Amino acid sequence: MKRLLHYLKAHPVITVMAPLFKMLEATFELLVPLVVAQIIDTGIAGNNGPYLWKMGGLLIVLGVVGFAFSLTAQYFAAKSAVSAGMAMRSDLFAHINTFSYQEIDAIGTSTLINRMTNDVNQVQNGVNMFLRLFLRSPFVVLGAMVMAFTVDVKAALPFAVAIPALLAVIFVILLASMPLYRKVQKQLDRVLLTTRENLLGIRVVRAFARQEEEMDHFRRETDGLYRAQIFVGKISALLNPLTYVLINLGIIAVLWFGGRQVDAGDLTQGQVIALINYMSQILVELVKLANLIILLSRALASLSRVNAIFDTTPSIPETGEDVPAAADSAVPAVSFENVDFAYAGAGQEALHGVTFAAMPGETIGVIGGTGSGKSTLANLIPRFYDCTRGTVRLFGRDVKGLRPASIRRRIGVVPQKAAVFSGSLRKNMRWGKADATDEEIYRALDIAQAREFVDSKGQGLDLEIQQGGSNLSGGQKQRLTIARALVGRPDILILDDSASALDFATDARLRRAIRESTGDMTVFIISQRVSAIRGADHILVLDDGRPVGWGTHEELLRNNHIYQEICASQSAGKEASANG
Repeated sequence: MKRLLHYLKAHPVITVMAPLFKMLEATFELLVPLVVAQIIDTGIAGNNGPYLWKMGGLLIVLGVVGFAFSLTAQYFAAKSAVSAGMAMRSDLFAHINTFSYQEIDAIGTSTLINRMTNDVNQVQNGVNMFLRLFLRSPFVVLGAMVMAFTVDVKAALPFAVAIPALLAVIFVILLASMPLYRKVQKQLDRVLLTTRENLLGIRVVRAFARQEEEMDHFRRETDGLYRAQIFVGKISALLNPLTYVLINLGIIAVLWFGGRQVDAGDLTQGQVIALINYMSQILVELVKLANLIILLSRALASLSRVNAIFDTTPSIPETGEDVPAAADSAVPAVSFENVDFAYAGAGQEALHGVTFAAMPGETIGVIGGTGSGKSTLANLIPRFYDCTRGTVRLFGRDVKGLRPASIRRRIGVVPQKAAVFSGSLRKNMRWGKADATDEEIYRALDIAQAREFVDSKGQGLDLEIQQGGSNLSGGQKQRLTIARALVGRPDILILDDSASALDFATDARLRRAIRESTGDMTVFIISQRVSAIRGADHILVLDDGRPVGWGTHEELLRNNHIYQEICASQSAGKEASANG
């Protein structure tokens, strides 16, 4: 709640003006039954035409002024709520961007999306309705009760019974519904996760003809959400009928006691009508308040979920020193010193006892079977994760003492999954360097072997890339991501199996161009292909997260049996393909 108040304090005037104008509107509304009572008792009973016109005009004035105040209040409430929601969403997005891969893995992408969209919208709607009704409705309820007692104490006694009973009903239903709304939001996370996985993997689903199974799975998840919403909806739906029953019983009591007093001459007909009008106002406001309570319970549940993300502390803080300039060529650009790493919640380590040093200008190949820890090793260099034990150094400095943003400005990373963004090719290339010139971009495209297909499309750097690069092939996207990393001329380039979609000839030209054009750049080539790493200065062989070989291609081919097995298996595969 403190965090929400912080966002509301950013616009104090409009936040205060919304309930203030609602209170003014309510004040005018409370005067209406008294005017009606005077019309009945003085104007109609006395057949006083001019008085009726005067009081009728007063009713119109009260209505117009109240309507104007209501519109003003709703404008301020909406403006305050939208401003708070926008600021909260922006801060949440910025906070999520400080997370390391560890937090993103633990929380889940679909949950983060849901918190930033659905949950923030629930909070925004809750703030809007709170500013409009939460002060107005209790004010009208209490004000109507006070005004009823000013009319006649004995006839207003039903108010003193009905209102506490109504408040008790609202409180009990609120206590029952709030935890249930939290469960509904959690189930919504699961539905969003299922939806996201199916939409992203739609080609795989169709390739394996799993549409029916996935539809059944989605149906089960949505059915769970449906049942949860129906259950909490039934509990919340009790508010309106219980409110109507209690208020109507109150009106019956007012008519009973008021009628007896009118018959005895202690109360006028206009006063009885005023009491009934006040009871009706209470009915309307309590119905509004009941619906508001339901909305607020959902908003509070969503707010707690949003706060849970805000309260998640990044395991890798955005603090530290800048990466030192690579002046001393005798200092390794990257060094691992007995490094261990385990993913959160994993039963065993993904890397164990990794030690090596890569000098400036060297090319390091990393090879191993599936699940041997190659990509994990690559993620430790730019500090996407921090090692569990040991030390990772950049230019002689422990990465845990360096600022992550400074590290990543010096490193170009090409991940396994090629990711490009909608927009022009020029815009995508400038992710590597914000002020890159067209010449620098074309140079990177030449090295990445992407210039030919870019030119063939006839739009140059103005080529429009669709969402997710859907108008590009897998190999084209991979070459563009390599070019994007090369644009910034990083000190360290990491190619994490980034040429898997390329044919052998294009892959060979790419490796030759990188070798000839990178100069003092330290290059890590992570691949399962021996042909991709055989020309490296050093090759690190991993097996089940452990280093089992280090040397040149020729040295490993003579002395390392795991590397020999990898080479033999790939040679056998080539021969089988040729014979086939």
